[in-house]
Amino acid sequence: MCLNRRYHKSRFSRRSNHPETGSRYIRKSPEHPHREDVVAAAIPRPPRGSTPPDGAAPKPDRLFVEALARGFRVLEAFADRPTAMSLAEIAAASGLDKSAAQRLVHTLVSIGYLEKTAAGVAPSRRILDRSFDYLRSNPLINRAIPILADLRRTIKERVDLSLFDDLTMLYVVRMQSKRDTFYAHLIGRRVPTYCTSGGRAVLSHLPEEDVLDILQRSQRRKLTPRTTVEIDQIMERIVQVRETGYSLAIEEVLVGEIAVAAAVLDEAGHPVGAIHVAASLAEWQPDEFVARAGPLVTAAAAGLRPS
Repeated sequence: MCLNRRYHKSRFSRRSNHPETGSRYIRKSPEHPHREDVVAAAIPRPPRGSTPPDGAAPKPDRLFVEALARGFRVLEAFADRPTAMSLAEIAAASGLDKSAAQRLVHTLVSIGYLEKTAAGVAPSRRILDRSFDYLRSNPLINRAIPILADLRRTIKERVDLSLFDDLTMLYVVRMQSKRDTFYAHLIGRRVPTYCTSGGRAVLSHLPEEDVLDILQRSQRRKLTPRTTVEIDQIMERIVQVRETGYSLAIEEVLVGEIAVAAAVLDEAGHPVGAIHVAASLAEWQPDEFVARAGPLVTAAAAGLRPS
């Protein structure tokens, strides 16, 4: 079957940062480190010091502070290791020599962003202050809270808001159900765009070339036995989303979970995130859940779009 005729062409245009969400639209933008091993394994991280795709040497940036960037590399080293680490482990994970890592760790401990424990060095509570700063300053999140709360009261299942960030969807609001696992309670978790209900909802609003670019750059691997990883099959799912207005994922990220999502659009019609509703297959038949959650999540996402 030739799918190209059915792919949607949107008004989407690439730009570096969305004014409300900060979501990146540059197709070749480097991906940040990720929050959980299952996600880190699914999404490639470009090697440090790599040259641009055309082989040209990167242009020097006189405003770029390399020492500050190295400090963030130390903080990002904990993305793939949610436990305290030794200095040697931090140096290896951040790609720094041990001497540089020692100075940076000492500085970050001194200003309160890392702390020393019996098991090594770990992120401190002060990092949460910066998360709080982002959440309270983001107008999309502020507008979303009452809409998500109303949806949660109606559906009585977990409701999430995620932001589109190239190869991943980043959870920024999570309203729990009674049966969630630990990680399902945490904001800041990243999940792959290619196989999640929210990710495919977002992809349904992008032009074909951008969808294919994201899929080709993703490390598409099975997170569960039911994860869709073949590009042709993912594109077929995206076509279905364009027809229904919402995306369905059954056990593609977590075994036993069913999720329905709709894309959140900005005033120009560009996708910036998604609203998800997730439930347990032990309590819902798929057809019943879709019939119940599909219209609700679609209406919630439409209500979040600026007029």
